[in-house]
Amino acid sequence: MGLGADGSLWEEHVAAYAKHFRCIVPDNRGAGRSEKPPGPYTTAMMAKDTAGLMAAIGIERAHVSGISMGGAICQELAIRYPDRVRSLTVTSSWPRCSAYTRRIFEVFRALAATSDRQAFIRLVYLWIFTPSTHERNLDDLLRREAKVLANPYPMPLHAYQAQCDACIGHDALERLGRIAVPTLVVVGDRDIYTLLDYSVTIAQRVPWAQLQVLSGCGHACHWEKLEEFNSATTAFMLAH
Repeated sequence: MGLGADGSLWEEHVAAYAKHFRCIVPDNRGAGRSEKPPGPYTTAMMAKDTAGLMAAIGIERAHVSGISMGGAICQELAIRYPDRVRSLTVTSSWPRCSAYTRRIFEVFRALAATSDRQAFIRLVYLWIFTPSTHERNLDDLLRREAKVLANPYPMPLHAYQAQCDACIGHDALERLGRIAVPTLVVVGDRDIYTLLDYSVTIAQRVPWAQLQVLSGCGHACHWEKLEEFNSATTAFMLAH
């Protein structure tokens, strides 16, 4: 999963994937029921955590999917532990922070320390969901907000800030050519957080990558076009 979130947020995708695959939804370092050590965190460190989890539960190779920060972790996993990855799905991610995206993470990092939790969640939703989703599906956004607020395993501030630092520090750009597994890169064409150009770059640099752009979607394209996303990603994994 991405910044500030745990594996439970994959449930709407697991409902589709579990018809074909055994699904493992880890909580990244600092999130959910995983340990929440002090920083620093890096995406390489969280990739190592994931490889260690796979070894511990006896998974030799897997289809690996990540959204946003999770997609950055997936890049590192495929580069550093290529034998662990059967296929890769990278959604709404980035190969290296531009000044623009770095500033977003820096602002999130600062505001998390000073903001009301509900207000902060709404601020994040304004970045990741399109205006049209707010107009048409506000009830769904309020449901998601309430679920986050009711999470029995909230993320402490130090862990959230350490994940922000991991996002800022992620830089796989010059190593993407080492990824040697089938790769699907998914992005919304209206993503104002991790821009369309970032996903285009990933798809161009990874030798066996294909790009799927979901029209009219923002950063949370995997939720805004849930059925299309689930169908495309399931078909990709089944093909490999």
